[in-house]
Amino acid sequence: MNNEFINNDTPLTEPQNEPEKKHPYQELIHGSMPPWVMRFIKGTGRTINTFSMIHQNERLLLGVSGGKDSLALALALSIRRRWLPISYTMKAVMINWIEHPISEDSKNKLRRYFADLDMEFVILDEPMYSDSFKGDFNCYLCSRNRRRILFSLADKEGFSTIALGHHLDDMVETAMMNLFFRGDFSTMRPVQPFFDGKLEIIRPMIEQKESTIRRIAETWDIPVVKPVCPHDQTNIRSKLKPIVKDISRIDKLCRQHVFDAFGFDESDKQQIEN
Repeated sequence: MNNEFINNDTPLTEPQNEPEKKHPYQELIHGSMPPWVMRFIKGTGRTINTFSMIHQNERLLLGVSGGKDSLALALALSIRRRWLPISYTMKAVMINWIEHPISEDSKNKLRRYFADLDMEFVILDEPMYSDSFKGDFNCYLCSRNRRRILFSLADKEGFSTIALGHHLDDMVETAMMNLFFRGDFSTMRPVQPFFDGKLEIIRPMIEQKESTIRRIAETWDIPVVKPVCPHDQTNIRSKLKPIVKDISRIDKLCRQHVFDAFGFDESDKQQIEN
């Protein structure tokens, strides 16, 4: 056998392709976007208009987790504001849990991101475990603590509207949790008033699928931060996600059907006392 052409250094496996480089998010800010991103922003705007979420000269407080959802909402609201004849201001606030803080590098990337969006941005260092929990802790209590801090800031600084980055999948999963585990046909709503209407939570992306938002975060270098969550992979919501995905293989419109089942309209604002 002639071994003249055998190279023992030749790899036995095909070389792995490097991950595709993400595009700078500034492209979107400057108007260079594919049609599917345009549909996402216009769809978010359509929800805002349908439910009369934002008005002339309004001051809007945007709750930021650092995840893909809240950063995509900030992007959509910033770009959309440039297209509109009305004027409103936005302030983004991130609650940074003292027990699980994000890095200084992540903070700086977020500060630059919101500066590019022409949006005021602040980071609040707060304890995750409130004394009122009396040693208990779960996803509901964490969410309630975050909401309490946002409400307090809104009251202190005179905001009447808080925007959150919940999407269609969040709404469907919440409906399933309430139905299956509480026997209650209810869910998060596009607009939810609190304190006799003195404060409203709005969810402009509630008709947008999570897959679209994930695609944006995978295509552009949005500075997504994943704060440490001790219950991230064990909570009920994470277990429902694959179930919703399986159902969507039977009917791709299943999420929209759940949304439609609640019969939301502009006048349907459920009052919640808190």
